[in-house]
Amino acid sequence: MDAKMMSETELKKTPLNKRHRELGGKMVDFGGWDMPVQYTAGVIEEHVRTRTAAGLFDVSHMGEIWVEGTDAISFVNRLTTNDVTKLVDGQAHYSALTNEKGGVVDDLLVYRFGPEKLLLVVNASTTEKDWDWITSHKADDDIVLTNASADYCQIAVQGPRAVAILQKLTDTKLDEIKYYWFTTGHVDGVESIISRTGYTGEDGFEIYADPEFAVQLWDKLLETGGFGEADGILPAGLAARNTLRLESAMSLYGHELADDIAPFEAGLGWITKLQKGEFTGRDALVELKEKGFERKLVGFEMTERGIARDGFDVYIDDNKVGIVTSGSPAPFLKKNIGLAFLPFEFANIGQEIKIDVRGKLLNAAVVETPFYKRKK
Repeated sequence: MDAKMMSETELKKTPLNKRHRELGGKMVDFGGWDMPVQYTAGVIEEHVRTRTAAGLFDVSHMGEIWVEGTDAISFVNRLTTNDVTKLVDGQAHYSALTNEKGGVVDDLLVYRFGPEKLLLVVNASTTEKDWDWITSHKADDDIVLTNASADYCQIAVQGPRAVAILQKLTDTKLDEIKYYWFTTGHVDGVESIISRTGYTGEDGFEIYADPEFAVQLWDKLLETGGFGEADGILPAGLAARNTLRLESAMSLYGHELADDIAPFEAGLGWITKLQKGEFTGRDALVELKEKGFERKLVGFEMTERGIARDGFDVYIDDNKVGIVTSGSPAPFLKKNIGLAFLPFEFANIGQEIKIDVRGKLLNAAVVETPFYKRKK
């Protein structure tokens, strides 16, 4: 067996892998998963269709960890930055796992199913790392931890038509589910968790179900959404998911977030509740806030023709001051945009910067984020 064949067989596959290939998905290695980066329509069309109608995303590679027991809330509250005690049944929030130095181990969603039952949804490429981190912090807590990542497929339907499309497949009254709330119900007869969340900046839902029903749900959502019609739903790959989240200035682990990046630096002070009491990394974060952090994540727009890509250097005058964490064309806004860490004194709206684009210093300017905000 040659190396290429061996590497392909070693990649993890979601239950929809065959469907992606049948739909013309261009498959890539994404954190050890065989995932579609785009389909035949192309990244721009997938992106724009999600903004104007609906996009369908396979996010079954994400990790799911159950925390159950009388100490479930106090345990998760001790490991994450947001205040889990404020959640009520049927509510979720965005949070971060932090290390002792205040850096981000991962960003995640925390779902409260009950006072003794929480679901943590973590990034695909960090699932094993997160599992090891979480289990290593279990002391004499009365909890049971379960890595249930293989027990779920996760399908996201996102965009202005998402509610109407999904509503045809469920008796659950979707309009009654608020943003970052969820319920359990049936989608096309399949028992599911129905969550009003997403990673695109659009309205929409993420559906969690038994993997054996993944193909059924995927096919039914495409059919109901008018796949093949001019304004119908489109399957969308990783590339569109990335440009959509970038237009909405949502952080990506490994880019805007990392073990040596504090939530405050990445603009995530709003999920960092220092007043809630002790949690891992709190002391370091208190010190950082009191001392003042030296860098800050900003959004920028190219003012000269050129595309800033991840990892490109950022200059002010002739001095290198930062690095582009995420950069690409913004298909809906028709601009070239990016995110970068800048020294705090330069992290101001209107600040002129230069990006080293393949040896040429091109002009850009710091702008307000999010770059795109949907109309409510």
